[in-house]
Amino acid sequence: MNSARARAERIGAWLDRSDVDVLAMQETKARDHQFPESVFTDRGYEVAHHGLSQWNGVAIASRVGLEDVRIGFPGQPGFGEPEEAEARAIAATCGGVQVWSLYVPNGREIDHPHYFYKLRWLQALREAGAARLAEDPDARIAYVGDFNIAPEDEDVWDMDAFDGLTHVTPPERAVFTELVEAGFTDAVRPYTPGPGVYTYWDYKGLAFPKRRGMRIDFVLASPALGARVSGAGIDREERKGKGASDHAPVIVGLDGASGEPVAKPKESGK
Repeated sequence: MNSARARAERIGAWLDRSDVDVLAMQETKARDHQFPESVFTDRGYEVAHHGLSQWNGVAIASRVGLEDVRIGFPGQPGFGEPEEAEARAIAATCGGVQVWSLYVPNGREIDHPHYFYKLRWLQALREAGAARLAEDPDARIAYVGDFNIAPEDEDVWDMDAFDGLTHVTPPERAVFTELVEAGFTDAVRPYTPGPGVYTYWDYKGLAFPKRRGMRIDFVLASPALGARVSGAGIDREERKGKGASDHAPVIVGLDGASGEPVAKPKESGK
């Protein structure tokens, strides 16, 4: 999102256009009292936000219920010395689905303390998710957000350009794979396969018009929720124009929800 306050007008217009029931937001860059709640409440959404400073920040807006709001997940590590919690995870039950809005640490540089923090953060998320599914295999859970990892080579515009950089290193990809293997599958990729399908484009160097992007935003679904996915898509159009976020919205449709599926399943290569 890269600032909810700076993009409040665009968020409202997108909600009107997309007609989504639940929206998970990351990098709101606002304290709780600064978050533009009226953008959502004026449109019939309940909203929960967690922000501690001008950095990070996560939120969930829902018009199908917003219950059991939780800040952070069990074992979530902090950063720095002394270690401090950051506003990177919030959950709420929306229409029977536990939706997590997650802003995974960037990592900054290989071997930077933030890089190892990123790995610990994802390992803790995997452990919390695995424990939850062991407790209730039928739990409907969605891990939604900016994971700051491109799991496959095709998820970046040029692997050579990422030599020596984060987001594509084996340890990062391994911990993402471990999260998937714990029971959380990518709900969007089957509907948006192939290289050149991205969710993020840097503001620098004309990355968007040059199609130099990355797929780093995901909706990871538990087995019970994954069985309900009826369509998915990436709203690339929202990356265009003045004041756009550097991330495009990722949308998932569920059976039983109002409206038409976002997209039909595709076969690789088509």
